[in-house]
Amino acid sequence: MQFKNNTKQRNVSIQGLRSFKDTLPKNVKRIINKKGHIYSETLSNWKYIVGIELFKCCYPKTFKSANKFGVSTLVIMVKRGHEVDMEYSKKDILNKMNAYFGYSVVEKLKFISFDDKQKVLSKIEIDDKNVTIKRYKDKIIDVKNEKIKKSLLELTKVFKKK
Repeated sequence: MQFKNNTKQRNVSIQGLRSFKDTLPKNVKRIINKKGHIYSETLSNWKYIVGIELFKCCYPKTFKSANKFGVSTLVIMVKRGHEVDMEYSKKDILNKMNAYFGYSVVEKLKFISFDDKQKVLSKIEIDDKNVTIKRYKDKIIDVKNEKIKKSLLELTKVFKKK
């Protein structure tokens, strides 16, 4: 009797504790893995990497890993007026990032400036307590397990605060 190797469900039970990754549905795994390990570690340790002075005026926006067409790039949002400070400390940030991870993770930094004016929140934005983007919210709502759904919403709130 032959067994199918490409079944979508796991038929083998694992004794003991399972990792959190194994309990998540496929859609949720794609959402979490999309940004990657490097971006989440960079967010967590951004204050250590750039220092307190630059931490107040910039934050990492996205990370694009290297492929055959381009190098790995970290996009950083910088408050208007602090671009020169960031440009001077560019090599320092690259060295600290690569030293933190232990290998050459980032090869290029890209800066995007933004205004630091407080925007007036409309009533619709105040009523919306969930921080997630609409498409991710729809995917999270499709999750059947209530505990996982609640923990994913809390996870998005934590990432939004950082």
